Amino acid sequence: MDIKNNVDSHNHGHSCGEDACMEVSSCSCSGGHCHNHELSKRDNIMLAIAGVLFILGLLLKLPRNLEFLFFLVSYIIAGGGIILTAVKNISKGQVFDENFLMSIATIGAFIVGEYAEGAAVMIFYRIGEYFQGLAVDRSTRSIESLMDIRPDEANLIVDGGVKRVAAEDVYIGDTIVIKPGEKVPLDGVIVDGTSHVDTSALTGESMPRAVGAGDEVLAGFVNSGGALTVEVREEFNRSAASRIIELMQSASTKKAPTEQFITRFAAYYTPVVVGIAFFMAALIPIITGDMAFSKWTYRALVFLVISCPCAMVVSIPLGFFAGLGSASKRGVLVKGGNYLEALNNVGTVVFDKTGTLTKGSFEVTRCVPAEGITEEELIEYAAYGEVLSNHPLAQSIREAYGKEIEESKILSYEEMAGFGIKANFAGTEILTGNMELMNREGISNIQSNMDDIEGSVVHVAVDGRYMGYIELADVIKGDSKDAIRKLKDMGVGETIMLTGDNESTAKVVGAKLGIDRIYAGLLPHEKLEKLEDIEGERNHKGTVVFIGDGINDSPAIARARVGVAMGGLGADAAIEAADVVLMTDQVSKLVDAIEVAKKTRRIVMQNVIFAIGVKVFVLILGALGLATMWQAVFADVGVTVIAVLNSMRILIAPPK
Repeated sequence: MDIKNNVDSHNHGHSCGEDACMEVSSCSCSGGHCHNHELSKRDNIMLAIAGVLFILGLLLKLPRNLEFLFFLVSYIIAGGGIILTAVKNISKGQVFDENFLMSIATIGAFIVGEYAEGAAVMIFYRIGEYFQGLAVDRSTRSIESLMDIRPDEANLIVDGGVKRVAAEDVYIGDTIVIKPGEKVPLDGVIVDGTSHVDTSALTGESMPRAVGAGDEVLAGFVNSGGALTVEVREEFNRSAASRIIELMQSASTKKAPTEQFITRFAAYYTPVVVGIAFFMAALIPIITGDMAFSKWTYRALVFLVISCPCAMVVSIPLGFFAGLGSASKRGVLVKGGNYLEALNNVGTVVFDKTGTLTKGSFEVTRCVPAEGITEEELIEYAAYGEVLSNHPLAQSIREAYGKEIEESKILSYEEMAGFGIKANFAGTEILTGNMELMNREGISNIQSNMDDIEGSVVHVAVDGRYMGYIELADVIKGDSKDAIRKLKDMGVGETIMLTGDNESTAKVVGAKLGIDRIYAGLLPHEKLEKLEDIEGERNHKGTVVFIGDGINDSPAIARARVGVAMGGLGADAAIEAADVVLMTDQVSKLVDAIEVAKKTRRIVMQNVIFAIGVKVFVLILGALGLATMWQAVFADVGVTVIAVLNSMRILIAPPK
């Protein structure tokens, strides 16, 4: 019988696989005091007025008293808020912060008659604040643009019609319509319609994904084709987009070790420089006999202005924040600066296999028909034999066949656990299963030379005649091999694979990818134990990173120094437990994350060295009386602006 005459063939569709309003206040002061740098429109106008008065005071040949008035008004407009903040902080016991340093230095400048320099310090400081605010705002908008993915309304199907409602009023089991051009508001499964969706907001992928009935869509996807009817599977606040937004909002609150060092440094540094300034102004004249107190007071004031640790305390947290934004642009969600810092020193990467290095779904890799049978006939027979099975291998065979099957012509069907399937299609008996089934049913002439098999095998027989076998395997992801090579090029000492799969399959995958060590047949708790053993080994250097995607990987992800989850198709538990989420399900994104981390550290260290170097140099000049308040302004505000702009290079030009 020719099965082909009993079916109509057609193409079978394959499944493809609220704004984040982050309040970012960059810390620009010592002693842990922080304030928001983003200047309002009113602040900008007041700063402009202060600048005009300052310039007039410089250019106009005014009487001394009138000159003093111009500079004083300019000073109060620009720096009144800083002085007020310093007073409030002192009342709370927070004396040694940047506001205090700026206040006493500039007031002192007025006391010794250096009106222009005192006003200049405040004006240039505020200008530095302005540029810093722009930089922070740019970082924030970068991340917000990534997170601007969740629409607030949905088209709910009610009583045969469609009603526009708030997305949070839609519940699991409701049916919604996503029109062409609209964003998907909630996670769900398509029940009707076909289209292409733009997933770039969540995954960073530029290629639209084809979807149809039965495919999952996530909040934040953009429907770029026909209308889709979707059954909601997650409520608004538990959608993929909502979870990503929550993670991103909390990311900037976790300080990296370098940030913590600078904060502690500033807390000790500030009182020390205030003490030195007091010693210069009050004691050096007495000790040396040089009773020119105004000269030494001026030097002390210059010393105080120079000593403000603004550049370090501002640019370092901003540098890490820009690093988080840069990683986000590349489809990598890093949950905190501490994890970004840890990625600088990766020594060992431990991989899960299925769903991480491989696609996690079986595909037909080879058809080996018996003599006189074509590959098309073999896959067709197998698809009819497996038509009623829910086994993953059966689903893969039907997908490879890709044509409609008339289930009504199945006259009998028997699934034999551990062996395979016996089905009768329109009078034709089809056997699909393992070698044991073939032997049990007395099938002869079975191909015996199968030494090069790398996956699972399904043998096929029709009416007692052997038709050949089909090989299926969990296919390695296209970027896995290249990612492992790049990791080793970047200095990763060892790659290890932990998998629950059988040892023979694991070894084949490991050999193809160049994995250094392989541990197979592991249960979830055994993965965790093995990871702890790896972290306890003395021969590995640097941070141990574990990367996985499933619920069974969650304990190991949570335990690792840096846990990484595949975010597109990974289990919720894995994503929640992870420190880093790869939104595109590509292992190669780990390479991107490490590149961003290394660039972030490099720029942050440039800022630290530059700031300390300039300040030490000008401090020495100030103590010797060779630096004026103008050099002090550059050493404080100028260095800060340069450091902030340098930090923004992380975001403006992310590594390729």
